[in-house]
Amino acid sequence: MSPMGLWIGFTTLLCKEIRRFTRIWLQTLLPPVITTTLYFLIFGNLIGPRIGEMEGYRYMDFIVPGLIIMAVITNSYANVSSSFFSARFQRFVEEMMVSPMPPWVMLIGYTCGGLARGMVVGVVVTVVSLFFSQLQIHNLGVVLSVVVLTSILFSLAGFSNGLFARNFDDISIIPIFVLTPLTYLGGVFYSIRLLPEFWQALSLANPILYMINAFRYGFLGISDISLPLSYAMTVGFILILFGVNLALLNRGYRMRS
Repeated sequence: MSPMGLWIGFTTLLCKEIRRFTRIWLQTLLPPVITTTLYFLIFGNLIGPRIGEMEGYRYMDFIVPGLIIMAVITNSYANVSSSFFSARFQRFVEEMMVSPMPPWVMLIGYTCGGLARGMVVGVVVTVVSLFFSQLQIHNLGVVLSVVVLTSILFSLAGFSNGLFARNFDDISIIPIFVLTPLTYLGGVFYSIRLLPEFWQALSLANPILYMINAFRYGFLGISDISLPLSYAMTVGFILILFGVNLALLNRGYRMRS
């Protein structure tokens, strides 16, 4: 397939994904804004003054980075898992599999679709946060790189879910029973330094902890985790998931059933 053909295939798939989540924005873009606003109101305005400062910052300012990245994670994952499973369920994924478009273009196209939704939600939630906190940026490069890498990682994870799922119920199992607990226990609302040593050590097994702390460092300049380690963990998971998903696509795993 020529480079022009690869580009056309990629942009067509990406545009389809972007049109999909923008067309139903009441279901894809509005709910995370409402949910995050409630977090700001309840945890920031009502509970925050009772807690006081966290790591030298107002509690509201401390939780803002975590809430932004949480919205990015959830929406990047949900976009790809539901979209790719729908393609399997409606069986038009088979048309892509028999087309000249290589599997890696399909994988990158869906991943970039999840990245697009994650970035849009991240920007909107960030704008909303300005009404509740005095948002500051310590390192813009870290902020942008971490949010992009995190969105890519969970878009790939959503692709895995869409690939393995047998029905629509399987799409919701992982977000409810795995993704949400890991996100809440990843340091969104607290610093792990407040935990006993055993729980601090256990928290290090949570991959989302590294992304939340790296993102918080970009805004506030503080982190419970080494920044190079956070990048290494994120990039490592991206490479693993990309390799696994691509291998399964090349095999046509659950594509023709």
